[in-house]
Order: sequence, then C-alpha cells, then structure tokens
Amino acid sequence: MNNRIAVLRSQRGWTQAELAKAVNVSRQTIISVERGRFDPSLPLAFALARCFDTTIEAIFDPNGASDRR
Repeated sequence: MNNRIAVLRSQRGWTQAELAKAVNVSRQTIISVERGRFDPSLPLAFALARCFDTTIEAIFDPNGASDRR
C-alpha cells in the first residue's frame, strides 16, 4: 500500500526511531510500513494519523502513486 509516512515524518524533522516511539512500535515496523512491505493494523494506522494530525486516508492510498522520494 502506498503511503506518505516518510514525507510527513521528514517534514516534521522526525527520525524513524522517534516516530516509532511515538506510536509504540519498533523502528523496523516504521521502515517496513514506509517501504510498503507491511500494511499497518487499523490501530497503528489510527495512531499514525493522530501523530501526524491528519486522516488515515491522507496517509495511505491503496490505489494511487506513492509520494515517497
């Protein structure tokens, strides 16, 4: 699933480790989600949306192109 996590995280100046701590997962989980190798659980998706102060739909797009650069 395509996502904007790396972009949103970078805009805030957060490391993968800082984001992982904020949503209570491992850094490896954040890496896997950012790279699209792992689709997050619904509770993790909600936690990420709260962390970025946006909606799940603004972060994840199962059909569209990824914003990762």
